Amino acid sequence: MRKVIDLQMEFWKKDIANIEFDLESRDEIPKLLMGLQYIYSTPAIREKVFNVLKQVVPKKSYESGRPGMDLWKILVLATLRLNCNWDFDKVHEMANNHYKLRQMLGHRETDFESNYPLQTIRDNIALLTPPILDEVNQIVVKAGHSIISPDKDPQLRGSCDSFVVETDVHYPTDTNLLFDAMRKMISLIAIICSEVGITAWRQSHHNILKVKRLLRGVQKLRRSTSKDEAKVQKRDEFIIAKHQNYIDVCQGFVIRVKETVCILRELGILSMSQQLRLITIEEYIRHAERQIDQIRRRVVFDEKIPHEEKVFSIFQPHTEWISKGKAGVPQELGLGVCVHKDQFGFILHHRVMLQQTDDKLAVVMIQETKDRFENLVGSSFDRGFYSPENKSQLAEILDYVVLPKKGRLSVKDKEIEQSEEFVESRRKHSAVESSINALENHGLDRCLDHGLHGFERYVALSVLARNIQILGHLLQQKDLKKQKRRKAA
Repeated sequence: MRKVIDLQMEFWKKDIANIEFDLESRDEIPKLLMGLQYIYSTPAIREKVFNVLKQVVPKKSYESGRPGMDLWKILVLATLRLNCNWDFDKVHEMANNHYKLRQMLGHRETDFESNYPLQTIRDNIALLTPPILDEVNQIVVKAGHSIISPDKDPQLRGSCDSFVVETDVHYPTDTNLLFDAMRKMISLIAIICSEVGITAWRQSHHNILKVKRLLRGVQKLRRSTSKDEAKVQKRDEFIIAKHQNYIDVCQGFVIRVKETVCILRELGILSMSQQLRLITIEEYIRHAERQIDQIRRRVVFDEKIPHEEKVFSIFQPHTEWISKGKAGVPQELGLGVCVHKDQFGFILHHRVMLQQTDDKLAVVMIQETKDRFENLVGSSFDRGFYSPENKSQLAEILDYVVLPKKGRLSVKDKEIEQSEEFVESRRKHSAVESSINALENHGLDRCLDHGLHGFERYVALSVLARNIQILGHLLQQKDLKKQKRRKAA
């Protein structure tokens, strides 16, 4: 059975609503915890958030079974991890030893026995899904708007921009990607063989080192800069021979692994987990064969490999090679993320960009934001989002659109873009860069979770944590003003 949180107060516990924070602290932890405290202590908001969190686990699991971690605790630890840009080891340490955090998790002051295992924290945070986090985010943003404008919903003017969130990968070359596939393939097949009593891969560690030595030899090769064509040709032939030897050895191991996989399947004694590992091995085999083919085509046949055929990580295959033309940043390895913020700093909506450019996403982004926040009346963009179709469609959705045109401007376009309101909106548009920088400093510089689903969850958690921090900052400033008025009275 899994609860959102145990609302039954015990006399030795301190109510979350009564936790006191240092109002003059500039650290992000008190701000985040104050935002979470406001969510918990406001019944209308708490009920909405708790109803959304109940979707984390199936209803059957929710009503029966062993007690799991409270869903409120999962939300607190997940947002803290992203907001502070911590790894799970740091979250584990803080969850077990940080005084204020343990109060927020519902523990009493002398409760030293209720500790959280590291793997429990990992597994439970992974239960959160991007749609659920998006629903909670909408509730948090609307709560922030109600603090800013208690009487009515304020008219929202947004700013939309995109940036790249890097995946946790090394710089890709076809040779080191081949080695990645080989070492995983050999190590996994050796583990299965050891479990079923086959000795064919007892020298797996030596085999991996053999492939690695060949990789290092290939990586050290350099083209000749001599003006003597004979020397250049001789050096090129030597480089081809080294690469050919590398892929021949790898091809030999691939054939051996395939044969072993066939033998293991014919035995019919593998467990379910071993069969799943065989499927993983076959995936690595496909990666290895693709890289062998591309190395042969590039080095031996001097062929240029088309960009769409390349894979930039065998562990994070969704990784894209993105060149945005930034000074000193020739390329970034990751995925684009489009964010839409309002004039108060809250991030209204975000979207992970899969093989998409800004101009293909402008209308979809605004329509989805409008569906979530009906009081959105205007938005600003940069030139990357411009197209004639986007401009006309956005004008139908919003009352006011700031979308600079690419290329030469007509007389009419100059009048529009030189108007006082347009110039003022363009000046304020740069504030979205501040929100992007804040996201990067609070977790979105590099995604540490695996897989596309993990990437989307990581981004959604970062956006939610940032909005809760902003909510906490508003409450902190409000309480500070009250404190100063009391002292002045």
